[in-house]
Amino acid sequence: MMAQQHRAALNQLWAGLMLEELARLGVEHVCIAPGSRSTPLTLAADRNEKLTIHTHFDERGLGFMALGLAKSTQTPVAVVVTSGTAVANLLPAVAESGLTGEKLVMLTSDRPPELIQCGANQAIRQHGIFSSHVTEFLDVPSPSTDISPAWLLGSVDTVMYQQQLRGGAVHFNCHYPEPLYGDAADFTQYLQPVGRWQQSALPYTAYQDVRSPVLMVDQSQWQSLRQQKGVIVAGRLEPGEFAHVAALAKQLGWPLLADPQAGGSSEWAGFDVWLQNPACHEHLSQADVLLQFGGRLVSKRLGQFIAGTAWQHYWLVDPLSTPLDPTQQCSMQIKAKSGDYALQLMAQQQADGAIAFTPPFSGWADNLKAASSQYLGHLLQTHTELNEVSLAANMMDWLPDNAELFLGNSLIVRLLDMCGKVPGSATFANRGASGIDGLIATAAGVQQGRQAPLFCVLGDTSLLYDLNSLALLRQASQPVVILVTNNDGGAIFDMLPVPEAQKENLYRMPHGLEFSHAAAMFGLDYVRPASLAEAEQACRDGFASRSATLIEVQTPAGESGQLLKALFAEVRHASLL
Repeated sequence: MMAQQHRAALNQLWAGLMLEELARLGVEHVCIAPGSRSTPLTLAADRNEKLTIHTHFDERGLGFMALGLAKSTQTPVAVVVTSGTAVANLLPAVAESGLTGEKLVMLTSDRPPELIQCGANQAIRQHGIFSSHVTEFLDVPSPSTDISPAWLLGSVDTVMYQQQLRGGAVHFNCHYPEPLYGDAADFTQYLQPVGRWQQSALPYTAYQDVRSPVLMVDQSQWQSLRQQKGVIVAGRLEPGEFAHVAALAKQLGWPLLADPQAGGSSEWAGFDVWLQNPACHEHLSQADVLLQFGGRLVSKRLGQFIAGTAWQHYWLVDPLSTPLDPTQQCSMQIKAKSGDYALQLMAQQQADGAIAFTPPFSGWADNLKAASSQYLGHLLQTHTELNEVSLAANMMDWLPDNAELFLGNSLIVRLLDMCGKVPGSATFANRGASGIDGLIATAAGVQQGRQAPLFCVLGDTSLLYDLNSLALLRQASQPVVILVTNNDGGAIFDMLPVPEAQKENLYRMPHGLEFSHAAAMFGLDYVRPASLAEAEQACRDGFASRSATLIEVQTPAGESGQLLKALFAEVRHASLL
């Protein structure tokens, strides 16, 4: 048995082997919360010069910060926490990554098996705690010289290869016996089985996928599809992909309906509202083909339109292999990066250019551009006072060209979908589980990963839910502007058929709070504009500042729901075509 004085050193050795192997497999960032049981992992990460360390005192926020880093860097991000409920607090971020594919590496510390379920302090059942929300799970035993370091490295490689194939989070639950602190020891003989690995910079085990990485387009089907009336939908896209999808739509002459997460807009903006106009809906319903890039659509009306149309062909392109069509209409789901596949479709069309092919229905829905322009123009003319509708219609025009976006959930992202035109910039959101928790922390992770000015828009309940993550914004190296719409509770329920008698107390849950003291507590600049002009100036000033800025737009409870219902009625009966 390992001598008592060498246990701490062996804990450190195993943690160091794991962190080094993860670094060789692409992990560059490690997010750490304070804790004692996690000492081996924390110190190992701090010693590894390949890793950048990020810290947060709240494990729930830490998980979401890591999620934001993974979104923005498109690399696996490790998370280190201590044992007990610290682990349970990671579940919301793990669940989100399981739906949207960001690669998180959860390194949770645990008591040794003999201290579990016996009344020991800070010990819960951590084995399999994330259930099916993780791609792969490994319960790492207490470090022992009876177990070869080759097993440890090979096991890390096996788990990470599954993540490489399927995305999402993986979980290593590491049992560390005490003592956790102590001097180093000589493990030269113990490490002999991995001597080759120590002399190289490569992972211990290499996995090679023999399947061709070259995307293949079904040429005969594509030739048939492009000769019909089609619609292109841009859902959640990675930065830079929207331009390729938009170029394909232009080449085909098909309408492009862009979700707020797409990272751009089109001349058919506002479709969530103008699709409620019978003439517009009927015209778009002539389409035979739907080509969708990216899943997780925001628009309820678009989802209803897709579900209610008898498509001859419905192709859905997304890098995830999980089902992404809640309408069950998809005829072919293509696992590919949206931008790459759009380029391939354009290349295929250009390859056939010898016969000067012109899509026969190019421009078939161009009259809906006029419907969009008329609707959005009416919106700007009639909503000149400061409210959530006018804010959504105008605020994207206030951003500098280099600003990136993080969009909250609930009402605000729907308002942007209905009333705004998102600029062509990198756009991020948590639209997997679509929860309102951890949004500030995710935005902070995105900003740390991208190192660019960031505009984050969210609602008041969302901000209350993640208030302590405002502390992360003090670390921002680029301007960060947080715009919160405070309508005193969950205004989204004004748009839902919840019971009227219980809506106020059991759904909207008014809080009667404002955020000036929160901004002061966390050292943020604070502005509460009283007009659209003041809101615009506050936004522009925020991006000119070196510190983070919180802009709070207060609106009366229930106002947004009334404005939207009136707007829907106007558009429904308007002559747009």
